[in-house]
Amino acid sequence: MVIPETSHKEEVMKLIAKKEQIERSINDFGQILAANKNVGMNESLLDAEGFPRADIDVYAVRQARHEIICLQNDLKATMGEIEKGLINVHAEARTNHATTTTKMANMEISPDTTPEELPSHRIETTVHTTPILVVTMVAPSSPAEDCGIRKDDEIVEFGSINHANFRELKQVSELVMHRQNQPITLKMKRQGRNLEITLIPKAWSGRGLLGCNIVIPNSQ
Repeated sequence: MVIPETSHKEEVMKLIAKKEQIERSINDFGQILAANKNVGMNESLLDAEGFPRADIDVYAVRQARHEIICLQNDLKATMGEIEKGLINVHAEARTNHATTTTKMANMEISPDTTPEELPSHRIETTVHTTPILVVTMVAPSSPAEDCGIRKDDEIVEFGSINHANFRELKQVSELVMHRQNQPITLKMKRQGRNLEITLIPKAWSGRGLLGCNIVIPNSQ
């Protein structure tokens, strides 16, 4: 979205920069999880006898998980502030009869586009509600189960992929391969409730990097 030249523009740009920094920090802490046997956000840190696992840095993993949860909350709050800021920007532009009009940027985002690669002067504010994928199976102890994905979940956004730019399942596969061992934000619907989770694709004892089967709605 092009932001008009108003007194609120600088504030909005600072918020966008803050958003991008938060996303980079989430990725950094995700690397700590990846470096410790690819543990996810929910995998047990205790061994079979109930003691802290000796094969990973339990303290570092716990700290990274805590930071990721806090950062995800900060990201959600920052996105809300950005939306409010854009409303103020546009309202002031109309009041001052600004010559610059606002419009949504018709920017096509490829499946492997990362937040750092997005132009800093643009931000996607469209709220997508149409499911693009449905989960038909989740394997036990898989990355998908670890992050909280369940059978029959409807995925509305898979990272940068949403109803506006989704074309085929190959896009999801390419994104997952590109973001291996890195967090991907998923927005989903489950029994009428909206959910947002963080999925970290990684190698595990089963096939693939997710451990779940997803299909395009109405193609099951």
